[in-house]
Amino acid sequence: MTIAKPALSLPDHTQLPESDGTFVKNFQEHPQSILLTTSIQPILEALHPDGQFAIGQDCGIYWQLTDPPERGAEAPDWFYVPNVPPLINGQWRRSYVMWKEIIAPLIAIEFVSGDGTEERDYTSPFSSESAKAGKFWVYEQAIHIPFYAIYEVQRASVEVYELIANRYQRCQPNERGHYLIAPLGVELGIWEGRYGNMTSPWLRWWDSEGNLLLSPDERAEQERERAEQERERREQLEAFLRSQGFDPNQLPGS
Repeated sequence: MTIAKPALSLPDHTQLPESDGTFVKNFQEHPQSILLTTSIQPILEALHPDGQFAIGQDCGIYWQLTDPPERGAEAPDWFYVPNVPPLINGQWRRSYVMWKEIIAPLIAIEFVSGDGTEERDYTSPFSSESAKAGKFWVYEQAIHIPFYAIYEVQRASVEVYELIANRYQRCQPNERGHYLIAPLGVELGIWEGRYGNMTSPWLRWWDSEGNLLLSPDERAEQERERAEQERERREQLEAFLRSQGFDPNQLPGS
C-alpha cells in the first residue's frame, strides 16, 4: 500500500511573527513614514486605479524560511509594492511573505539612527555557517528590490541605489539635488521645514517637474490660503469700486 505524503505547506503572513522585537529608534520615524505615505498616495492611486498596491511601514519581509523565522526577514522602515491586493482574504497583512506573494517591493527606504552600518551591511549568509545576511545583501541579492534608499536622519542626507544587472549602483542626484524614481515618475530628496509640530529635515517626494508632493494637511492649508487670497482680492476690488462711486452689488452680472 502506498502512503500519501502530506502536502508541503509553507507558513503565510498569519503564521509568522509580525515583529522582530526591536524598537523604533527615534520619535521622527512615525511621522516621517506617514508623510511619505500620505503625500505619494494620489500618485499611487493614479498609477493603480484598481487599488492594487501595498505600502509597508516597519513591516517584516520574509525572504527565507528559517528557524527562528525572524532570521529570514528584514523590516524596511517604508516600502511600496505595486500590483498586489491591499488585503489578503479581507485581512490586513501582518508581514510580506515572498514565497506567498512573489512580487518584490519596488522601493525600500531605511531611516538611519546609528552610523548606517546595519543599512549598508553586505554580509553574505554563505560567508560562514553562523553568518546572518546583511540588510543591503538581502535587498539586493535575495529580494531584488529595484530601488533602495538610505536616509540618514542626523546628517539630513539620503543615498539612493538602483538595481542594475543584479547589483546596486549608487544614483547621482539631479540639478535639484533629488533622485528620480522613474517607474513612479517622482523624485526623492531632503526638504527642511515644519511638518506637524516639528521643524526638521524630512525625506520628501517631488513630481518630475520639481513640485513638492503635499500631505493632506498641507493641501488643505494650501486651499485655505488660496481661498483667503481670493477673498482679500474680492474685498479690495469692491473697496476700489465703491471709491469710484459704484455699488459692487449693482454691477451687470452681479
